[in-house]
Parts: sequence; C-alpha cells; structure tokens
Amino acid sequence: MISKTFRFLYCIAIMLSVLGCVEPARSVNLSTADNPPIPQGRRYKDIVKDKFPEGNVYIGGTTGWKRYVAGDGIVLDREFSYVTPENDFKQRIINPRPGVFKWSLADNWVKHCKKTGQVIRGHGPISPQCSKWAKEDCRTAAELEAALKEFYVAFCKRYNDEDTIQWIDVVNETILSSGAWHGPRKGTEKWECPWTLLGYDESDPLSPPKYIKLAFEIANKFAPKKKLIINQHGGMEQKMWDKVKGLVKYLRRQGLRVDGIGWQAHVDTGFEKNGENLKKLGELIDWAHANNLSFHVTEANAWLKKEADYQGQAETFGAILKVLLERRGTGEIGWNTWNISDGQCWRPQWKGCLFFPGYKPKPAYYAIQKLLENPPPAKSK
Repeated sequence: MISKTFRFLYCIAIMLSVLGCVEPARSVNLSTADNPPIPQGRRYKDIVKDKFPEGNVYIGGTTGWKRYVAGDGIVLDREFSYVTPENDFKQRIINPRPGVFKWSLADNWVKHCKKTGQVIRGHGPISPQCSKWAKEDCRTAAELEAALKEFYVAFCKRYNDEDTIQWIDVVNETILSSGAWHGPRKGTEKWECPWTLLGYDESDPLSPPKYIKLAFEIANKFAPKKKLIINQHGGMEQKMWDKVKGLVKYLRRQGLRVDGIGWQAHVDTGFEKNGENLKKLGELIDWAHANNLSFHVTEANAWLKKEADYQGQAETFGAILKVLLERRGTGEIGWNTWNISDGQCWRPQWKGCLFFPGYKPKPAYYAIQKLLENPPPAKSK
C-alpha cells in the first residue's frame, strides 16, 4: 500500500512539473525509493522515545517536499520524529514578490506532520535565501522593510496556532565567519543578505542590523507560541560566536524573547581532529544552557571532498553528537541531519549525508544509532 501511494504521489509531482507548477526533483530509481533498505537495529525515533523520555533530545532530518515525494519520504518518516523542511518555509518560496504568497509547500508539511506526529522546525523565513525581488540592487530600505513586514506578519499569524511547528529560525545566517554582519552584494545570484539595507542600530555598541530586531519584534508579537531561534552557519570561529552571544543579549535588552541558538554544522570530515573544535562546541552549548537557551545542530553534514572515507565520516558525525548528548542534562538539545541521501541532496558531489544513493545506510547512520542506544553520561546543572 505504501509503495502504491508513493508511486501515485511521484506521478502527480511529475505532471505538475511538466505544467510548470513545481520544479522537478532529482531523478531517482522508483523501485528503490518505494522500497528503501531497512537498516539493522532500531529506528532513531524509537530509540529517542525510549532512551530520552524527558523530551529534551530531538533527532531530526531534512528534505524538501518535492524530494519527499520523490523518494525521501519513506526514510524521513521511518527514522525521524523531528523534521526540517529544507527551503519550503523561506521567503523566496512563500513570498517571491510583494503581494504574492504561495503557501502550498509549507502547508503540505503541516498537514503531513499532523498525521505522523512529527514536529517541525520552521527554517529560515528571514535569511539570505530570499526572493530575487528582495536582492535586486534597486530596492530601497523602505521597500525592503515593507516586504519583510508583509511576509513575516503573515507567516507568524498563519503558523502560530499550528502545534506541529515547534521552533522558528527567526533569522538565519546573519553573521559571517569573520564576525562581520552579513550584507548585500551586487546582482541577485550571490549568497547575500539584502535586509541590512534597513540600517543599523548605532545606539548600541554592537551596531546590529535593524532587520534582526524587527524580525524578533514580529515573531514575539505574532508567534508567541513558538520557540524562537537564531540559526548560524560557519565553524567554531570565536569572533562570529561572540557576536551571536552579543546579539542574544542585545535582543533581550530590548525586551524580546530568544529561546535558542542553532549551529548549521556543515563541516568537513575530520572536523573533530582539528585543534579545539569539540572543546569550543562544548563551551558554546554550555553558554547557551547557562543563559536559558536551547542548542541545536540544525544542518549536520560531514563532507567528503577528497576521498570516500566513510568510516572517518562516521567518526565526525558521532563526535559532534556525543558533545551534544553529554549536555542533555543541562538543557534542550537538537541534532538534525541536512538531507537524507547522497542521491538527493544539496552538494551531492561531497557525499555528506547518512545514506548512500538508493538509501542504503552508511557507517555514519550506524554511528548515530550506536550513540543514541548507548549515550554518554549526561552533565548535570
């Protein structure tokens, strides 16, 4: 029955793509997508429910709705009780132009996860992944402020009462690894953040971009039922994380609620062997919990850029999760892998996922499974 259902949904997706309604997903082998190999041992979500009944450990997976229909869905639902829709909650998808709203992909996730009992991270609504309209160099500060308000007020009002959405990444990728605020670039095709054109709050020594405060004001007012997160890319760069910490304190001085911080964790295999990376990660989580913030690894990959060292990849995935699990006793933690398989993913050439093409589990899958089944001792408050 599952096989027939997913085959039917896949055919619908293909017909819609032909009609121009959706972008076609990456090609997959339908027989494999319908019947992915089942890993040995217990499923992640079953282990988490058993081993962490306190409810402060979340293990999640990421895909987009089109990839869900094209094969990722069976594995995502089988393994994870926590889901991050890849791009479907972002401004460029929902609100590509002022006054134009396309809620269907985000709404699909809400409806689906209501049925499955999964919780959702509303990922990246205000971020560099914004519409081309917002990135056009002719846009004025007044136009961008109006566009941000139009989108974000509608977003928060629409989803505040949806219990399946547990977190919102209020802002995403606000600071560069150098510690500088992420700003605009020429054209519309580059990784940029046009929202800084709204200006900076020069009354504060941090000089934070005004759009960040505005986004949190909107979320605080119109999404009071959601946990509000600052999500950040990069590695363990001190200047960057010092600015994130300063941003949390700044927003709280304005009377605004901030509930957690996220680290994307797109790292190279061997990250844990480089200097003090794990020590700094542990200190960052400790700081978050000491300041009444949850901590989330939101986009975990371990890239294989040079050679297919799958055992080394497993060690990198496991080392990061171990640091998180050691701190489950001091606050909420989350770990979310970015994309499901190397066959359908962002940057497939770097092979950074838990599953091979065709959804055969990698050693990394079993490294995570082993840690969940046999977690390290938890630090106490």
